[in-house]
Amino acid sequence: MVRADESVIGSTESVCPKCLRRLPAHRVASGEDVYLVKTCPEHGKFRTIIWRGQPAFDSWPVPKQHATPPVCATAVEQGCPFDCGLCPAHRQHTCCVLLEVTDRCNLACPFCFAASLSQGNNPDLGAIEGWYRMLIAFGGPFNIQLSGGEPTLRNDLPEIIALGRSLGFSFFQLNTNGIRLASEAGYAQALKDAGLSCVFLQFDGVSDEVYKKIRGISLLKTKKTAIARCNESRLGVVLVPTLVPGINISEIGPIIGFAISMLPAVRGVHFQPVSYFGRYPKPPDDSDRITIPEILREIERQTGGMMKAGDFRPPTAENPYCSFNGSFVLMENGELKPRQVEGHGCCGSPRTAADCVRKAQVFVARKWSAGSAPPAGRRNRNFMNTASLDAFLSRVENYSLCISGMAFQDAWNLDLDRLRECFIHVVNPDAKIVPFCAYNLTDASGQALYRPQRSPQA
Repeated sequence: MVRADESVIGSTESVCPKCLRRLPAHRVASGEDVYLVKTCPEHGKFRTIIWRGQPAFDSWPVPKQHATPPVCATAVEQGCPFDCGLCPAHRQHTCCVLLEVTDRCNLACPFCFAASLSQGNNPDLGAIEGWYRMLIAFGGPFNIQLSGGEPTLRNDLPEIIALGRSLGFSFFQLNTNGIRLASEAGYAQALKDAGLSCVFLQFDGVSDEVYKKIRGISLLKTKKTAIARCNESRLGVVLVPTLVPGINISEIGPIIGFAISMLPAVRGVHFQPVSYFGRYPKPPDDSDRITIPEILREIERQTGGMMKAGDFRPPTAENPYCSFNGSFVLMENGELKPRQVEGHGCCGSPRTAADCVRKAQVFVARKWSAGSAPPAGRRNRNFMNTASLDAFLSRVENYSLCISGMAFQDAWNLDLDRLRECFIHVVNPDAKIVPFCAYNLTDASGQALYRPQRSPQA
């Protein structure tokens, strides 16, 4: 299992990509790279890259504590990942909850974690109200992401947001491809008036060739128009690129450059290396993956050192190998200055796990929502003199750019130690809370562990 020039640096559990059976697994170091290695008695050995190069795998984590969810809906019976609800073996509180308000989508992307189709189901408002009330009972309110499918296909999306606001939820982000935002004048304003906080905009590159390969059609003009509509309505925008090796890795720097040019309308870039669940063109091998340290090095290389790999930190709320984050301020002279928080991640270190989750919720709500500056285009871009403290603080509020990323797990690289520390959860149709990577987990044939299965004719 391990070659002479390799070493086992950790043990965990995972699942078989063919049958989803829980398996013992090992983290194996080969030079500066780390692999997850496991063997299924029926389907054989699987070896998947999980970390490539510097910063070193063992240098990345920061001290943290675990916390049992305040309310658990399921007992530990079969063991992780089969008892989600959450169960008492989970090690973190909830930070952000996805509500999948529709199965339907107006695209048929070759890469889609939800495997969405043009037809599907919409839970009614009564069911969604039940989800909100369940989340309050389970320790909420939490940050809410409205997702799908494509949630803007629902005409009552403003009512869904207003309903959540009336029940005590204060931060709502919309996970969208931007098509309706771009095509329907006044739609962004209607969402803003209902209480939407920010838009999580699918944004895979600055060339239409990228969109044709990842989304099936040209979309760049649509994305730019959607950003303009959000800017007019004072909705913060976070660009969300799915990074696919061989397609858009070279667009990392241009995406960041575009985001900088769109400050303060764009509040951040949240990179998501492609994960292989739901719908994807072919089963992955290691050439189909990009890991966190590779993204950090590409950011430094493609920005010409304007952003350095050392400017980024691991999280302190979720498992450190799940994500990275960095914050920068664009100064009047065009200089981009990194902003380092005390300790690591968004909330310092060490803190209790629950405290870090609360601080992560506040951090996201503050940094991803629109600032106080007038919409871009209505005033001179460098409109303030930062000689005074108040002006500097205003500059920080309005011209900060958060660069982050999250590496979701699939059946090939699933590490149950990471899964148990997940704080991004999905409400399933049974009104239970399931960690995102467990909810979307599918085997090599597309069979899901938690996500409801639909046939192409559904």
